[in-house]
Amino acid sequence: MRRLRVLLSGVLAGVCIALGGTVFLSLESKVAGALFFTVGLFVICVFGLHLFTGKVCYLFDHGGDYALDLPFIWLGNLAGTFATAWLEGRTRLGPALAERAEALCRVKLEDGPVSIFLLAVFCNVLIYIAVEGFRSAPHDLGRYLALFFGVAVFILCGFEHCVANMYYFSVAGAWSGKTLLWLALMTLGNAVGGVSFPLARRLMREKAAPAA
Repeated sequence: MRRLRVLLSGVLAGVCIALGGTVFLSLESKVAGALFFTVGLFVICVFGLHLFTGKVCYLFDHGGDYALDLPFIWLGNLAGTFATAWLEGRTRLGPALAERAEALCRVKLEDGPVSIFLLAVFCNVLIYIAVEGFRSAPHDLGRYLALFFGVAVFILCGFEHCVANMYYFSVAGAWSGKTLLWLALMTLGNAVGGVSFPLARRLMREKAAPAA
């Protein structure tokens, strides 16, 4: 039952990211689109939903059950993004969203595997900064600035977020064997980027601690 709740929370998080992707595809201004995309992670953080790219950052802070939750979260995120894209395709917004998503996905799928992996690593360094800033900043303004700047910067840099790309691939109808492979690389890169920054911080704290 707990895993079912985790899966459902993952679905809702996927819907939130898909709505952020929708506004990004809908706006002519890339800067405005990047800022408004943040609505997805904002809702996820406020409501405590399960997003793979956020949860994986805390993998080494928890036990084995937490690690086993991550595949369910990933699948829930995929279901939420796919369902949102499918439903949007039944509306008048569908053709325009699909056209813009196709151009975006073409760039991603024509990229090389090393580039895709590294861009995903960089992405989740920023996601960790955004989520941890939201969790730990002492003032509300700092919490929200960390969230908005962390997300907007990864988008403007062109870094790869596996859940956002689940949505874009679904809108564009770009699923293929190569798409699944590239998505796996993005997921792995996001995981590496997500755990590397907190592990480095932990190492710094251990080095700084005085000897007993």
